[in-house]
Amino acid sequence: GTPADCTYVALHHPTMLPRRPTLVLSGINHGANLGSDVFYSGTVAAAREATFRGVPSMALSMPSDADAAACAALAVPFVERLLRSLASVPPSATPLLNLNFPHGEPKGVRNTRLGVRSYEDLVEVRQDPRGRQYLWIGGPSVVHPLMEGSDTEAFDNGYVSISALRLDMDTNGFAPLVDAVAG
Repeated sequence: GTPADCTYVALHHPTMLPRRPTLVLSGINHGANLGSDVFYSGTVAAAREATFRGVPSMALSMPSDADAAACAALAVPFVERLLRSLASVPPSATPLLNLNFPHGEPKGVRNTRLGVRSYEDLVEVRQDPRGRQYLWIGGPSVVHPLMEGSDTEAFDNGYVSISALRLDMDTNGFAPLVDAVAG
């Protein structure tokens, strides 16, 4: 199944877990989940599924070429602080955090908002090792505009980025448009 399916099964299968978890960690993903990548990310989806079910969660990601053991060691204090902080979170709020490690030794940590990442618009037909065709979407080049306070800016400048993600993506800014479409 998908990463979100795995979270769902773990939370709802009667004998999968001995008790309801206090926190769900998803990752550490090999590849950053910055900006608009969070909408495509299985790592973030697994954490989001936990949050949907009332379990606080954190998605963790690192550059593809990073040292996984080093990033895991760096993750421990973040997880410990999150666990300690959960007591101060109102029961009606379930946090969903997205943490990205930068390349190399982090210069520090930044509380960020999502940036924007744009990939080269490309679809390639490729063959897997068994000779079957598949489609590869998105080209190798990715760009993101400089957005002060964003996760992409923090990542580019060598900082760990932590962003709080919202499950409620409703915006009243489009209410007149929705009313017009609704008739």
